[in-house]
Amino acid sequence: MTNPTRLNLSLALGLILCLSFGPGALSQNEMTGEGNEATEPSMTTRASGTFDVKMNPRTPTEGEITSIGRMVLDKQFSGDLEATSQGQMLAFRTPVDGSAGYVAMEQVSGTLHGRRGTFVLQHSGSMNRGEASLTLIVVPDSGTDELEGLSGSMAIVIDEGKHLYDFDYTLPGLL
Repeated sequence: MTNPTRLNLSLALGLILCLSFGPGALSQNEMTGEGNEATEPSMTTRASGTFDVKMNPRTPTEGEITSIGRMVLDKQFSGDLEATSQGQMLAFRTPVDGSAGYVAMEQVSGTLHGRRGTFVLQHSGSMNRGEASLTLIVVPDSGTDELEGLSGSMAIVIDEGKHLYDFDYTLPGLL
C-alpha cells in the first residue's frame, strides 16, 4: 500500500509540474513513482578524456539583475566522449574572497564509447572560502538515440590549465 503522505506530496508536485509544463506533462504513475523499475540490467562504465571550453559573457538586458553573471558555454570533448556541447551558466561571486556559486545546463551531442546521441548535463557548483564543491549529473531521461536511458555523473579536474573529465555512467543493457 502506498504511503498517503508520500502520495499527496507526489500528487502536489505533479500538479505543480503539470501547471508549469501544461496538461499531460506527467502521468499518474510518474506522479506517484510507480512503474519506474529498470527493465534492463546495466553496469557502470567510466569514460575519460579532455575538453576545451569557451565561455562568452552575456550583458544583462534592462531590468535584469546585474550581480548575477550569465555565460554561454561552448565545449569540445575528446577521448572516450567525442562530442560538442552548448549551454548556459549563471554565476554569482560574493564580496568574501573565495566564495561563489554557479549553475549550468549544457546539451552534449556526439559519441560516448562509440554510441551516438545527445544528453544534457546539469551543473551545481560552489566555493566556500576557497573550498570547492561540484555536482555534475546527466539530467534523467535526457539521452537520445543510442544514449537513451543514460544516467551518470561527471568529475572535472583542471591540472596546469588542462581540463580533464571522468564520466561514470550507466546505459540500459550495457554489461
